[in-house]
This record gives sequence, structure tokens and C-alpha cells, in this order.
Amino acid sequence: MTTTVPFGLAEQTEIGAYADFVTGAAAPVREALGIGSLQVGPALALAIREDPSRFFNRAGGFGAGEPITVDVLAQVCDFYREQGVSQGAFMVAPPLLPPDWAATAGKLNLTPGNRLVKLGCDIEGTLSAANGIEALDPGLRVGPVEPHHAHEWATVMMNTFGLTTPRLIDMAASCVGRPNWRQYAVWEGERIIAVGSVFLNGRCANMFGAATLPESRGRGAQSALLTARAQAALAAGCRWAVAETGAEGPGAHNTSLHNMLRAGLEPLYERLTWLWRA
Repeated sequence: MTTTVPFGLAEQTEIGAYADFVTGAAAPVREALGIGSLQVGPALALAIREDPSRFFNRAGGFGAGEPITVDVLAQVCDFYREQGVSQGAFMVAPPLLPPDWAATAGKLNLTPGNRLVKLGCDIEGTLSAANGIEALDPGLRVGPVEPHHAHEWATVMMNTFGLTTPRLIDMAASCVGRPNWRQYAVWEGERIIAVGSVFLNGRCANMFGAATLPESRGRGAQSALLTARAQAALAAGCRWAVAETGAEGPGAHNTSLHNMLRAGLEPLYERLTWLWRA
């Protein structure tokens, strides 16, 4: 592994992307969805009461310069309880876990959830090469998303992930055009078939929300989107790129993981998600 991205920065960039994606929506959307957020030191927690998937109920950014204490974690548990959600997730990088984590998790009734791979790289000379775009199938093109494509772009992303609530799609569409985001899509003719975003956090960028319509997979769309987003991050002054995806268990194959490895991202660590339940 050659990347030098600091783990604390990697975690803060990830949760910063989710926080901006969720809380940047217009007030009527936030109110309809029951969106709430909490900052405790460097950590951020999010909750969407009207999201049945519970996907966005997450907290991260822990351990970046401040110790992870029972009090900090308990404040997040209280936040989830006050927001009226049935489940919330804690994302903590293994190198940043305190030595007494097992006792702390037990005290707060946190239980293990799914396992993710955190990846990162120094952008220049790896992700920013143009080979990803050159591998795109003939008849497809990749480019930035303009505001008039925002709803179609958001629909492709959210529906592919099974997040079909109309207000969630409105929330995603409102992200297009914000200064610290770049959104890209792959088109076949006039139809968007694949999407991806990059969130810019100073020197670090987070690859976010990559999705391809099922019938259009295997045609180089995500490789092209990784390259386009990396070039945008480099142009914006970012040194590092980070991303996360599901870890592979025995006999499992995660295409997203292999796309990122092929593009030049390197595994930093596997991170176990810890779950709070009401």
C-alpha cells in the first residue's frame, strides 16, 4: 500500500459527504423526510425519520484528534432516539477504535453489522489517468451533469440502490451544482445509464453514489466515471481520493470493489459497522 491519506481525514471526508448530501436539501424536503443532524466534536450524526431503508442513519468522523468516549457515543444514541428512528449506525475506522471498545459497545448495546472496505489513493498518476474513459463502450459518453439533468441523474442513482421514496430522489437531485460536489453521468444517446459523484473536502475527495442500471453493466461506465471524477478532484486541488464499498465474504464477488482496485484505489482497512437499535 502506497497511499498516505490519514485515516481520520478519510473518515471525516466520508461522513462530510453524507452530511452535505442529506442536510443540503431544501427546507420543505428536509421537513417532509424528518432530516436531523448532530455534531459532537469532530463526529457527525445523521438521521432521516421517513426513510424506511435506514441507510442514511449513520454517524462517522470519530477519533480525528479527539478520543472516542462513552459520553460522545451516548450523545449520538440519544440523538437517534430523539429523532424517532429505529436503527442508527456507527462508522469507526479500526485503527481509531479505543482499547476498551468491546466494553464500550456492550455498555451502549451496539451490535456488529455489515463490513465495508475503505479504499484510498494518491490521485495523481493513478486514478487521474485517462484509460478508464478510453475503455468506455462505443456509443456511450461520459460528462458532467447539468441542473436540467438533476432529477434523471438522481432517479438513476437512488432507484438503483432501492431508495425509491420520491422525496429522497428530490433530496439527491438538490445536490447537483453545489460548489463542493461534482456529478457525472454516462449517457447512451439521450438516456442516463450510470452515475457517480465526487465530494471535495480540501485535500481529500470522496467517491460517492456510483450506480449503473442493471441492463447496462459491464460496458465500462464505472471505470469511466472513476476517471472523470478523479480528474475533477485533482483539478480542484485534492491530493487523495477515498471510497467505501461492501467487503467480500467467502464466495462473494463485489464488482464495485474490483472496479476501484483496477482503477488504482488501494484497500486501507475493513471497517465493521456497529448498530444501535431502539
